[in-house]
Amino acid sequence: MGQINIVVERSLDAAPGRVLELVSDYVETRPQLLPADTTDYQVLAGGKGPGTRISYRWHATRKRIRDVAAEVTAPDAQTLVEADQNSTLRTVWRVLPEGAGSRVTVTTTWTGAGGVGGFFERTFAPIGVRKLWTAVLANLATRV
Repeated sequence: MGQINIVVERSLDAAPGRVLELVSDYVETRPQLLPADTTDYQVLAGGKGPGTRISYRWHATRKRIRDVAAEVTAPDAQTLVEADQNSTLRTVWRVLPEGAGSRVTVTTTWTGAGGVGGFFERTFAPIGVRKLWTAVLANLATRV
């Protein structure tokens, strides 16, 4: 078993405060950013920033579906952490100033399986996760 770490970044033409405002809006904005391979999205508690709890199903393939039940925290003013309560999956959103705009970094980590299954997970899961967050950031770029 080993740590799997996927990082996706994008520069946006908007102030960090505006970007973070959109990213931390789990009621209105977040459902609009998610691609079609993310289904059954729900806000279970809260809705804006820390204290929010969300759930969704992410369809990595037709047969591989991950159920996520995440709780949101904010360790600092530029960061949101979505910690899955069902697994070691963690997604960290970091929004920092970059020139006249922002740089958004989405980092997803989890402890992968061992053996042959772990080999395939380490090989193919990053492709799907990268595709998911690239689509979300592209959708976010159209909103700012």
